[in-house]
Amino acid sequence: MGEKIVITGAGIVSALGVGKGETAETLLAQRTGVGALQYLRTSHKEFPVGEVKLSDEEMKEMCGIAGEPTTRTSLMGILAMKEALEESGLTAESRPVLVSGTTVGGMDKSERYYLDYLENDSKNAYIRTHDCGATTELIADHFGIFTMVTSISTACSSAANAIELGANLIRSGQTEVAVVGGSECITKFHLNGFNSLMILDREQCRPFDGTRAGLNLGEGASYLVIETESSAKRRGVKIIGQLSGYGNACDAFHQTASSEDGEGAYLAMSKALRMAGLRPEDIDYVNAHGTGTPNNDASESEALKRVFGGRMPMVSSTKGLTGHTTSASGSIEATICLIALQGHFVPGNYGWKTPMESGITPVGENRTGQAMRHIMCNSFGFGGNDSSLIISEYGERG
Repeated sequence: MGEKIVITGAGIVSALGVGKGETAETLLAQRTGVGALQYLRTSHKEFPVGEVKLSDEEMKEMCGIAGEPTTRTSLMGILAMKEALEESGLTAESRPVLVSGTTVGGMDKSERYYLDYLENDSKNAYIRTHDCGATTELIADHFGIFTMVTSISTACSSAANAIELGANLIRSGQTEVAVVGGSECITKFHLNGFNSLMILDREQCRPFDGTRAGLNLGEGASYLVIETESSAKRRGVKIIGQLSGYGNACDAFHQTASSEDGEGAYLAMSKALRMAGLRPEDIDYVNAHGTGTPNNDASESEALKRVFGGRMPMVSSTKGLTGHTTSASGSIEATICLIALQGHFVPGNYGWKTPMESGITPVGENRTGQAMRHIMCNSFGFGGNDSSLIISEYGERG
């Protein structure tokens, strides 16, 4: 496989809080960030969501942004990236690239100002903030250190695929350092779209529960700094983990539904294990995609059983705490895996009470004092575009 790809920084913003410290504290306390809708301007208040507990104006102040047009997605991305860059000590001197995943981009402002676009010119500056690439550019321009910037949009596997693309750029010798992840805010497009699919729960979501009835939407951002081991050593920075394997597969089973046998998920997990040179029994914990929809949890359970057989590792979904952060979920949950690895605990599957028929049984409560070396993180997108990452404890010989 060549040189190790290591992790030297990570930043996170979600319904659990701002930064890794607050996130770890909330995870360990098992306090869900899911609650009543507060910031999105919509009449549909009946759906619980995992919103970041900050207004756009509060985030602009935290980011030091004054009057220029920006979006909620880019503001959350800037906050998360600031933490990751500070931890890694990354500067323009390393010539890093940025790969960012999002699907709604700046749609929050397009929704708010659409009638202004039609009727007057007062908000036309926001038109250029709409698309996915504009979100990535807004984040990149704030820091001004990147030599290449690109965006990934594969629905709920976007941020995981951004991590994989960044790693592939490193493996192919096109860069030594990449900042990878994603950002996504809740929009009316999101809320109404998922509601039209009839997969939103009007109560707290319950991944892998026999009574599960759908997902709760969430929002947030997370970025990781990944680089070659030699680059990290040359820069003299602390290595906090290793991206030891990853896999992407697309079973193209259906536009939105997952296949009954979980073929895409099975292939993605199998590829990640092969790249890492690991056996299924080497995985200590799986942070499952676990959305809480009847279809996803049954499909993912089947795929997990195909991969791990009778030796199932500890499994949980953290979406009962964060909500489903859609395009950002891959990096948010990868960072949660890093926090769990460093803190020696497995986050409990919040909301779980009743075993599901023929499904896996998740870790219901936090398990602390866990010695873990390898964690698998799953992110599955519409169209069967499925990705799996393996985050490992760093060891020079391991």
